[in-house]
Amino acid sequence: MNLENIDTEKWLDLGLEYGVKIIGAILIWIIGSWIIKKLVSTSKKLMTKSGYEDSLQGFLSSLISWGLKILLIITLLGTLGVPTTSFAAIIGAAGLAIGLALQGSLANFAGGVLILLFKPFKVGDYITGSGESGTVKEIRIFTTELATPQNRKVIVPNGPLSNSNIINYSANDLIRLDMIVGVSYDDDIKKTKEVLMNVLTSNPKVLKDPAPMVAVTELADSSVNFAVRGWVKNADYWDVHFENTEAVKLQLDAAGIEIPYPHQVEIHKES
Repeated sequence: MNLENIDTEKWLDLGLEYGVKIIGAILIWIIGSWIIKKLVSTSKKLMTKSGYEDSLQGFLSSLISWGLKILLIITLLGTLGVPTTSFAAIIGAAGLAIGLALQGSLANFAGGVLILLFKPFKVGDYITGSGESGTVKEIRIFTTELATPQNRKVIVPNGPLSNSNIINYSANDLIRLDMIVGVSYDDDIKKTKEVLMNVLTSNPKVLKDPAPMVAVTELADSSVNFAVRGWVKNADYWDVHFENTEAVKLQLDAAGIEIPYPHQVEIHKES
């Protein structure tokens, strides 16, 4: 028996066996990469059509791409005869360890995805949430950046923000301006209502429709309180707030109507 022929046949068999596997793995990699590229491209188009934010599109596309590539690599290793059970166990254990170590970050990530998906607010909106108020400057995956009225930069984690009550003052085009004005019990209610209504109707930024309203809302301990309500455009809210606050004081003073306030009475003792 010729040992050289046996060794040659053995190497040929091994070459054929692993050569077929290697060629198969190469084909799987080429076809799999093409499929992944198409899937990622299709998912981007669907997300764009659905109106997803650019930052969310980029993150989800990367997540889909890397997830599919990991599956492709595991498939390749299986094709080459490498046991993949241990790889799956290692990936699972690593995922669990990372998840436990990054609980807060994962909560913020989940919150960011929810905010970007359901859009309770957008960049430019003025909101209150998670104990903070300000104009939304940027929505990231993990945090949201606000600018306060004093132009202070506030970074709010998306986890607590998504789980809190969010007030979006910019969601609607119109907003109602509410004021409570208290006057003395000695003053005439009808006349007071006329003065306060004149404050609303004389301001061109207060809309005629919906109609403004003045009504007695409470008979308090030391004053008769009036609800003064007018609808304004969102962008005009603060201007009208300051203008009407000043106008209420000036016009009540001009009409001789008193706004109650604590008085200090001096007591002089006889010597």
